[in-house]
Amino acid sequence: MGKSKGRRFPSFISILASFSPWIVYWSLSAFNGLVSLLLPTASVAFLVALEFRDRLFKIMDLASFIYFSVALAVTLVSGTKLFIEYSGFLGYLALFCMALFSIALKRPYTLDISRASYPEAYWSDPIFIAVNSLITVAWSAIFLLCSLLFLFHQGMTAAIVSNILVAVGIALSVILPLKLPVYYATREFKKYDWSVKVEPGKPKGENEYDVIIVGAGIGGLTCASLLAKWGYKVLVLEQHYQVGGYCSSFKRLGYTFNTGVEDVSGLWDGGPVSNLLKELSLSREELFVKNRVRYAYKGRIIDQPEDLREFIQILGSIFPSEKERLKEFFDYSGKAFEECYSDTRYYGVPLPAELIAKVLGEKKLSDYPREHPNFYKLMNMSYKELLDEYFVDPDLKNLLSALLGYFGTEPDKTPASTAVIVYGYYAYGGYMPRNGAGRFAEVLRNYIEGRGGKVFLRSKVDRILIENGETVGVEAGGRVYKSPVVVSNVNAKTTFLELVGEKHLSSSFVEYVKSLRMSPSAFLVFLGVDMDLTMYPTLVKNLDDGVEIVINSNADPSMAPKNKASVTILTLADYHEFPERGTPEYSKKKEEVARTLVAKAERVIPGLSQHIEFMEAATPKTFERYVLMPEGAIYSIDQSIGVRRPFFKTPVKGLYLVGASTFPGAGVEAVVISGVICAYDIHGWRIHQASNAA
Repeated sequence: MGKSKGRRFPSFISILASFSPWIVYWSLSAFNGLVSLLLPTASVAFLVALEFRDRLFKIMDLASFIYFSVALAVTLVSGTKLFIEYSGFLGYLALFCMALFSIALKRPYTLDISRASYPEAYWSDPIFIAVNSLITVAWSAIFLLCSLLFLFHQGMTAAIVSNILVAVGIALSVILPLKLPVYYATREFKKYDWSVKVEPGKPKGENEYDVIIVGAGIGGLTCASLLAKWGYKVLVLEQHYQVGGYCSSFKRLGYTFNTGVEDVSGLWDGGPVSNLLKELSLSREELFVKNRVRYAYKGRIIDQPEDLREFIQILGSIFPSEKERLKEFFDYSGKAFEECYSDTRYYGVPLPAELIAKVLGEKKLSDYPREHPNFYKLMNMSYKELLDEYFVDPDLKNLLSALLGYFGTEPDKTPASTAVIVYGYYAYGGYMPRNGAGRFAEVLRNYIEGRGGKVFLRSKVDRILIENGETVGVEAGGRVYKSPVVVSNVNAKTTFLELVGEKHLSSSFVEYVKSLRMSPSAFLVFLGVDMDLTMYPTLVKNLDDGVEIVINSNADPSMAPKNKASVTILTLADYHEFPERGTPEYSKKKEEVARTLVAKAERVIPGLSQHIEFMEAATPKTFERYVLMPEGAIYSIDQSIGVRRPFFKTPVKGLYLVGASTFPGAGVEAVVISGVICAYDIHGWRIHQASNAA
């Protein structure tokens, strides 16, 4: 990444430096001497020379240099004292024109001052630019008022009032950059930041609970596990016959298959999932096993080693012209990655901006770009832009985009701040749940029930009960369960439009929810094969054909009979390309796609189709049926740039969201983060429980 040049100074010093020539000018002009022009001209020339050296040109200083140079030249040539006698009027008028001109150029002049005072991470931030535009407008008004003041009133009164106005401008220039970003980041969330007091341990009736969780996905189970540990009476209601949502598995003929989860992040020491396991006194080694990964690309086989430096060397040998830039790219990505997770020491997970301000303080949010400069810069660019900044070779950029399938987005639509998670897979690896993904969900379920919580299966919630704008419980299968707090692990669209109902929401919020796009879905083929595939890694990413092959039994041999293999082939799919379930057209389409994927997998694993003992497939319609996810979306809400996910707190007091619909998005690690955040908010953000987190 390019490094900015020049020293950094506090805003007050930068503003004072730019104003100093004018202060000298106005102070000495009362003596009607050339010195009132000579000194400012010399001082501003010195400032401009420094900026020329550091390539940090400021519109105000350039305008000041032009003004004083012209004023001095006119005074010397003509002998007029116009610029001396009318220094207040002409000087402030010139500054007003300068400020107005900078606004017209869409480069507010205070942005130059701020750039000299703040790290480069701030410079392209829309909020930072908006704040400086507002400050420049304020200065324009101040300059105009001062100019008119000196036009109609000369003497001490005008000087005193103008100095007061300038002091106000300087104060605004110092305070607003600190306060307005916090305001912009939190203003929307504050509309929903209600508080519901729940007293764990307080006696409850038979169908009364401290917290009810709707849906037993990993986000909901995470939230319920923490609350159960802390003594809350918790009820989890799940419509399916097993817990886990997409993090589940099934068995056929001795083979175990995962329904979606195959490569879990966040399991390095200090990662969010590891922190959760530590908090619950669960063993990472007993629950997860690290994957081995292979890429098939452009006819080349690339096995990813555990050592990132070795992986960089392999890529450098394949793309020799990009060798040095590869080192720089991964070095930068590593710094951004560490910054992203640096604040997990507080609650075990990273927090969104609104919670940083609420929980850790407004100053922490104000300092965030300064303390996280590498990560913060990624928040305002796409992954494609990041790759383009470092690399030229399109094949290398495609290879480094291979894991974007975990987000369901293309490089130009993927926030670079989201894609930084990919670095974790390269540096620390991804993990497969042992004994199938469903076991992890079952362990969380057992944890909840072991601490007095209840988990009811085949208990579909029909509606969330609301009275006077507040949740009071849920209705499921004709039974009513009471609670002042309801946590929905159901997709946001279903939660608001079906379980809550439009009548309890504002029309603008309903329109917002309806406008949310769903992510892509997927097509999976499950194969039980009588082949020994242990010579292959767990994950084989066939980038040439756009499919991924997961050999589940290579991560855990118990997932297949001896000398046989459990294999899943998957690819992203469009829900709308599949006919309705139960129709001949649907069966034909399902069969065709399944056979096509097997043929593609066979290019990587020769003879695969000749050894199939069991074969089944799952379409987007399958996911919609079993998980009740609209359009069978495997990542819930679209994760592209510009999509604003709902907050974890909703317009209905007492109703929370967890899971892939809210911050930070989809994936086991992400929904664990959402569950932890929700649990701590219900618990009042007491920090002592996170003492085990790294």
